[in-house]
Amino acid sequence: MKRSLIVGIASGFVGLIVLMASTYTIDQAEQVIVLQFKRSVGNPINEPGLKFKLPFIQSVRPFDKRVLEWDGEATEIPTADKRYILVDTFARWRIVNPLTYYRRLRGEERQAQSRLDNFIESAIRNFVSSNLLIEVVRNSNRQLETTIEEEGGFIAAESVAQEIVKGRKEIVELILEKAAAAMPEFGIELLDIRIKRINYREDVRQKVYERMISERKRIAEKYRSEGQGEKAKIDGAREKEFQIISSEAYRRAQEVKGEADAEATKIYANAYNRDPDFYSFIQTLETYKYTMNKNTTLILNTDSDYLKFMKSLRGR
Repeated sequence: MKRSLIVGIASGFVGLIVLMASTYTIDQAEQVIVLQFKRSVGNPINEPGLKFKLPFIQSVRPFDKRVLEWDGEATEIPTADKRYILVDTFARWRIVNPLTYYRRLRGEERQAQSRLDNFIESAIRNFVSSNLLIEVVRNSNRQLETTIEEEGGFIAAESVAQEIVKGRKEIVELILEKAAAAMPEFGIELLDIRIKRINYREDVRQKVYERMISERKRIAEKYRSEGQGEKAKIDGAREKEFQIISSEAYRRAQEVKGEADAEATKIYANAYNRDPDFYSFIQTLETYKYTMNKNTTLILNTDSDYLKFMKSLRGR
């Protein structure tokens, strides 16, 4: 009884091991190939669920069924018009034939990325270098509003259009078509390529920035000089107007002063004609007021008219 129980348990244990070794599951995001002594047998299996294989003889190699990412490094490429630019791209791909993928690349994603590097970067270099920079940057012939300098020194907006033959979108499509043509032999489908960023290389970029700064400074200096010219013109007009107003005011003041002097002279004359002695007396007192004080010393002849009223007072 004990031996039969032990044999039954051992048989069940072995059967469980054999059952576990002969079954496998496929995830929704996976596809697999069955290997027998490291050689693929049968067709790839991409339906999810529980599957069976020969135990201990066959093994399963899973591959991702989802869309995968390729992100290239920024590559320096000269355009047809000799502009050196850095082109940064990315792409999306997937494994469509796991058997071919395994046979050509041993199923290593690292090798697949390396092949994508070679074909995609080669296609990008070929098409970018054979087109003008404006073709790689722009998509259409839409007119751009730019600022240009007129002869008068002012900055004006003007619509500038440059003929685009292909444009960025068509160039990217050609790059995709060229690179994708070589992918089926590796069991790969290249789904999409996009240019992530286009920029000048560092030394050229610094020169562009310096030129932009220099241009902005030149325009600012032009505005300043124009402002100084306008300021001088306004100051000149203001000074001229000030001189005109001042001259007119001075002329009017002199006229008023002349009229006042004439009126005063007329009053003095009338006063003198009415009583010459009294007028002479008043005027002499005014003279005393402005010519003598407590510190004044006068040396005069006794016959001087300056003292005639004082003499008359002394006599009285």
